[in-house]
Amino acid sequence: MKSSPSPSPTGRRARTGRPAGRPDRQGASADPTRDIAFDIVEGVIAHRRMLDTSLEHSAAARTAEPRDRAAAHRLAATVLRHMGTANEVLAPFLKREPPEPVRVVLLIGVAQLLFLDTPPHAAVATSVALARRRGLVPFAGLVNAVLRRVAAGGAQALEGLDQPRLDVPPWLWQSWGRLARPIATALGHEPPLDLTIRPGGEPPPGGELMPGGSVRFAAGTAKVADLPGFAEGAWWVQDMAASLPARLLDVKPGERVADLCAAPGGKTAQLACAGAEVFAIEREGRRIERLRANLARLGLGGVHVIHADAATWRPEMPLDAILLDAPCSATGTIRRHPDAMWIKRLRDIATMTEGQDRLLAAARDMLRPGGRLVYAVCSLQPEEGEQRARAAEALGLIADPFTPDELAFLPQARTPEGWLRTHPGMLGARGGMDGFFAARFRRA
Repeated sequence: MKSSPSPSPTGRRARTGRPAGRPDRQGASADPTRDIAFDIVEGVIAHRRMLDTSLEHSAAARTAEPRDRAAAHRLAATVLRHMGTANEVLAPFLKREPPEPVRVVLLIGVAQLLFLDTPPHAAVATSVALARRRGLVPFAGLVNAVLRRVAAGGAQALEGLDQPRLDVPPWLWQSWGRLARPIATALGHEPPLDLTIRPGGEPPPGGELMPGGSVRFAAGTAKVADLPGFAEGAWWVQDMAASLPARLLDVKPGERVADLCAAPGGKTAQLACAGAEVFAIEREGRRIERLRANLARLGLGGVHVIHADAATWRPEMPLDAILLDAPCSATGTIRRHPDAMWIKRLRDIATMTEGQDRLLAAARDMLRPGGRLVYAVCSLQPEEGEQRARAAEALGLIADPFTPDELAFLPQARTPEGWLRTHPGMLGARGGMDGFFAARFRRA
């Protein structure tokens, strides 16, 4: 399947004479929240940098207070979550395509006006000031005029717009088929916070018990490290859908189990808490440090953390079970990472599937006869999920479907083939969940 080149989500690119993302000649960030948000959004749409990477590249972020960084992250995520709609709102007020940095300023203004309930005068004034600080003085009048007209229309500017459809790139919408609308509708909302409670641990008060045992807190919950039980390792952050693959591997005490792409460690922790001897394999140096830190906080020092490429690593003895949560496009986590919508391309999927097949073949070779494998991806793309399950069978792995009893707490997630498929619109009235695919196999 071929794709046509994807246009920039903000239209044509243009230069302004000043390098994008550089503060004005005074070198000061008078409004760190919006300066950082500008750096993030401009990094995503102009350079295809992930949100967190763009945050690291932001000069304004290096000296900002944590609360300003957090507010900027939320503002930028809101822009990216509603970018299609915001561009549609702006279209009637723009006679010609503005330079890309100017459009970024306008998008930030629209996000404040229509999706964050910022008072109109503040949204307009701070956007004009942002344009000036970014060396866009000739366009300050345009920003002022356009945003004043958007503010005058208020919420009426959204009437008649198919926001879910506008806010998802066409190739993604098409790939999701009949699930596109419930998925896209869920993507417009900030996700809740889910915790997995370790055996014997106490959840923080005020959470909602979800199917499968996760405890859910509303979006915007206080800083995770400030919640009761964090320092004691009583729980860890893990979306309820992300907790399912390790649960469905159904490890027994004493089994030798590998988590092949282990960071940040939530699934590793599940396997270790079930009593398995766990080999946590992670290739990326920065991610393995995060993995070690998370396991240390949870008091799970007995895990064998191994810095290696799972495609080439081999255990000294065959394993009883393997969890392969493979690197993927991560489109199932777009609620949390809306930047992925504007960075990923259809052509990227083929590269991911090649790596997934290599990992499936490696996992097969690590298992003892009769050993179990759960393959999982936090992706909504059938190429990475359902099609890889069929590829696993072509590698000689034997399908071992999840039974209705195993998924009795979430029956809508079980496919006719006995696979697991979740998506953000599932349990939408209770906050939804990430998109995951999982399938179980045995070695002959």
